[in-house]
Amino acid sequence: MLEAMWQGLLMIFVPSKLLLLVTGVAIGTAVAIFPGVGAVVALSIILPYLIHMEPVAAIAMMMGVFGVINTADSITAVLLGIPGTGGGAPTILEGHPMARKGEAARALGASFSASLVGGIIGCVGLALSIPILGVLIKQFGSPEFLMLSLFGIASVAGLGGGQVVKSLISAGLGLFLAGMGGAALTPYFRYTMGLTYLYDGFPLPVVALGLFGIVEMIELVVRGTPIGGMVKMDVGVWTGFKDCYSHIWLVIRSSLIGIYVGLAPGAGSTISAWMAYGFAAQSAKRSGGQFGKGDVRGLLAPEAANNACRAGDLVTTLLFGVPGSATCALILMSLIMFGIFPGPSMVGKNLPITWSFVWSLGLATIIGVTICSFLAKPLSKIAILPIQTLAPMIIVIIVMGAFQATQTWGDLIALIVFAALGWIMKETGFSRPPLIVGFVLGGLIERYLGLSLQRYGWAFMWRPWVIILSFCIIAALWAGVRVTKKGERVETGER
Repeated sequence: MLEAMWQGLLMIFVPSKLLLLVTGVAIGTAVAIFPGVGAVVALSIILPYLIHMEPVAAIAMMMGVFGVINTADSITAVLLGIPGTGGGAPTILEGHPMARKGEAARALGASFSASLVGGIIGCVGLALSIPILGVLIKQFGSPEFLMLSLFGIASVAGLGGGQVVKSLISAGLGLFLAGMGGAALTPYFRYTMGLTYLYDGFPLPVVALGLFGIVEMIELVVRGTPIGGMVKMDVGVWTGFKDCYSHIWLVIRSSLIGIYVGLAPGAGSTISAWMAYGFAAQSAKRSGGQFGKGDVRGLLAPEAANNACRAGDLVTTLLFGVPGSATCALILMSLIMFGIFPGPSMVGKNLPITWSFVWSLGLATIIGVTICSFLAKPLSKIAILPIQTLAPMIIVIIVMGAFQATQTWGDLIALIVFAALGWIMKETGFSRPPLIVGFVLGGLIERYLGLSLQRYGWAFMWRPWVIILSFCIIAALWAGVRVTKKGERVETGER
């Protein structure tokens, strides 16, 4: 284990890899300051270029983006009162009032320092989980990984904002799209409509860029209104760092909440941030907290939680092949493109690569906080530029990225098709992340199902872990139905 840790560190501490990691941090920081444009869009933009890299180089760049998004997201949340992602929403409640009172720099300092602590604790949790869960993973075979993949679908659908039916439909559409092209373990092609472009199925970069990148840019252009005005920056960044130190136990507890929530597929940083905020609010009642009016504790807690949540999400993605978010689904698909499959190999022959994730995420967190601390003021000015000026440049980058998938006209046609699909889903209330997760897991589900039937027949359904995971799937769907019914009662005024 120690040798693998050292090998993973040496893989990353190469000038070219460090440069790619810093580049990923820079891209993630630039993208995060656009409200509503988060890690999925950022990873979708760089994904086509990762195909031509070697695995560790691609991992370094992905972790650069992945590790900084939630940190940089607080810039617009504090200064402009607009979050870039769902996980940044609680930050507004305390961060923006602080900025209005002339404490913008203090709020950003507190946010960045909590993000640093949460990110580091998350990395430690990820590191500790590798040897502990590695023992469990080695007992799993194709039937167990099949059920884990189905659990990932059920979890994302069941926790999809209280819209379990729509989320399941989205995930089902993703599974159908994953089935297009060559069938796993057989020489047949399906749903290709005679098009050679579809023989290998739709490229993931095209699907992700169409569903998220183009749609988010169109929405920002249609909105057309200025995002907000600059808040006066004071000189209190270090005061925010001291706030983090003064409330270090709150930050640590919030970080542990983030890791715990991140281990639950489908929960994500939004849930972890709100849980941590609620915990901090309850704790503050005993000390006369001013929550909602600029209490720094309500800023520290969600920022620590949503950064630690990233590491928890990576645990299930790397070790079990169950991405808890669309972002991790893209990371999982990238590994599969390189011939690296989640599961026992991640704690076996690919153990150094697994440790490269840990080191990369930790470095990205430190570098990201450093960059954001020095560049918060100039970067925040980009957020108030007219979107009509920025959107054309971003769309050109998206189109170029999509064309890199197969470098044929089919990429551009597919990009338009998925952009239209994404817009329709957004307008009709269908969640898009379950589609991406279904698209990524579809190939794994088919592969594991085929292997399970070949080895065990349908008797694999009676294996102990398969039965346990079956109950977990039912529980995830039941929880989603309960959330849906509760939301309906609130809307109709029922008690």
